Amino acid sequence: MSADRGPKIAVVVFPGSNDDRDAALALEALGGEPLLVWHAEATLPDAGAVVLPGGFSYGDYLRCGAIARFAPVMGAVARFAAEGGPVLGICNGFQVLCEAGLLPGALRPNASLSFVCRDVDLVVENADTPFTSRCEPGRRLAIPVKHGEGCYFADAPLLAHLEANGQIVMRYEDNPNGSIGGIAAVANEARNVLGLMPHPEHAVDPLLGSADGALILGSLVDAAHERVPTPA
Repeated sequence: MSADRGPKIAVVVFPGSNDDRDAALALEALGGEPLLVWHAEATLPDAGAVVLPGGFSYGDYLRCGAIARFAPVMGAVARFAAEGGPVLGICNGFQVLCEAGLLPGALRPNASLSFVCRDVDLVVENADTPFTSRCEPGRRLAIPVKHGEGCYFADAPLLAHLEANGQIVMRYEDNPNGSIGGIAAVANEARNVLGLMPHPEHAVDPLLGSADGALILGSLVDAAHERVPTPA
């Protein structure tokens, strides 16, 4: 990696991923060096962060993310996360992380039983994560959603634990899918793995209507830079 390049960020590509290039372009625009990693790879490149992008991995057969959890690359993602590496799952990536047990809870069909695709307003609940370091608590973000199974569910004991432990990172102001507690983003206990249903990669340029997604992906680039410093 040359001196003028940013930190490397692995973007995992499953069969059916369709936002992998969008995520890569957004990360590059924010100073990162995205590396596309095919699902059949058993190892990850030397990177400072990992992104599981949106799409329809393996056609969303069985359940969203249910087949992707068995991809060879997921073993490497789990090891990277266990070592403290920041891992961001966007939409389908969120579903994959829940299916793989890297995040608590589950994603179910939207309460409306219909696909939703529109801008939504989010509130940052926890700014003390590698994904929200450029935000402050209470910050409002406008970011689009596009999903049919984005209704986050946790039973009462798990929800109470998530609330008490600060693992709910973002909530919807106007819940588009019926997620319990209006949850839009949830982290693991170590807060280095985040699942986010809205798509920040589609909100990094004011020409698209909002640049608020840059606060999330820019935070991830910062975290990747701290983990694997760019050569001087």
